[in-house]
Amino acid sequence: MFILVINPGSTSTKISVYKDKTEVFTKTLRHSAEELAPFKNVVSQFDFRKKAILSALKENNINVNDLSVVIGRGGFIKPIPSGVYKVNSAMLDDLKHARGGEHASNLGAMLADDIANDVAKTTGNNVPALIADPIVVDEMDPVAKVTGSAEITRISVFHALNQKAIAKRFAKEHGKKYEDLNLIVAHLGGGVSVGIHKHGMVVDVNNALTGDGPFSPERSGGLPAGQLVDICFSGKYTKEQVYKLINGKGGMVSYLGTNSFLEVSNAAQNGDKKAAFIMEAFEYQLTKEIGSLAPVVDGQVDAILITGGMAHNTDAMKKVENKIKFIAPVYIYPGEDEMGALAQNAYEVITGEAKIKNY
Repeated sequence: MFILVINPGSTSTKISVYKDKTEVFTKTLRHSAEELAPFKNVVSQFDFRKKAILSALKENNINVNDLSVVIGRGGFIKPIPSGVYKVNSAMLDDLKHARGGEHASNLGAMLADDIANDVAKTTGNNVPALIADPIVVDEMDPVAKVTGSAEITRISVFHALNQKAIAKRFAKEHGKKYEDLNLIVAHLGGGVSVGIHKHGMVVDVNNALTGDGPFSPERSGGLPAGQLVDICFSGKYTKEQVYKLINGKGGMVSYLGTNSFLEVSNAAQNGDKKAAFIMEAFEYQLTKEIGSLAPVVDGQVDAILITGGMAHNTDAMKKVENKIKFIAPVYIYPGEDEMGALAQNAYEVITGEAKIKNY
């Protein structure tokens, strides 16, 4: 069974082809600013990106008509429980009108659906188009959404795909069921999300996109509300610029002028005192966030799992581990494998291990 995985980013489209569980082809299609300039929004890039995908497959001697299933990265749709979903007209309508927000990942389901339909028309085979564990997965306990203001409710936006994949991988490696465990999972990437997985449900997690939780290489994390209000009404910034202070120009880039965690880490190791201080502050905020979730399960945490690109830094991870290992054993899973996680979800649907949910 051949599985096509599509993961659109702001300036690239990652594609992979798996034969059952084995990756046989992968490529990142880069899209320059000049190429994307003519398009007024993400949706208008659809034909451009589809053509690029089909050309890459053809150039690498992959027959699109051999595909059994196509799975795309899920975008900003309505909040849904985790799982694998079939792309349907309601989902496509929400994505085309960007009802949940404008984001490149919105194209994942659209491209998967169109390519799957083309294959089905040509071959007569049933080729499902799927998404799995999009960033809007919402399994939060209602009490975790209470903020202290009736005007504001916490929302669930996090690295659901990688967090779920790592949690299930840990469970399998230890001969246990994911649904029987209490796990704290921290994804450390361009944004940082820390979630508590209680018997298979992420019942609390910080919003990793718009100002919540620890800061990251380019995101501010949670900010003191009163001081943020002062900034908003200072007259120095537009609404869009304030958002940039939270996501894009926040975090490490705000303090050090770079969003490269590797650069910050290297500078700290080479004696840069400011970089070392910001690294210490990041580790402080991360461990504080992790520790805050233990009471959600009455301290009964089976393990703490740390994943994402920043988890490659063994020195930083050792410092983090030393601060939190009193809670539960700590396991480090460096990097992320969104493509493999998507392919695994598709494979489990094909083999009957997982059921397709309806959006």
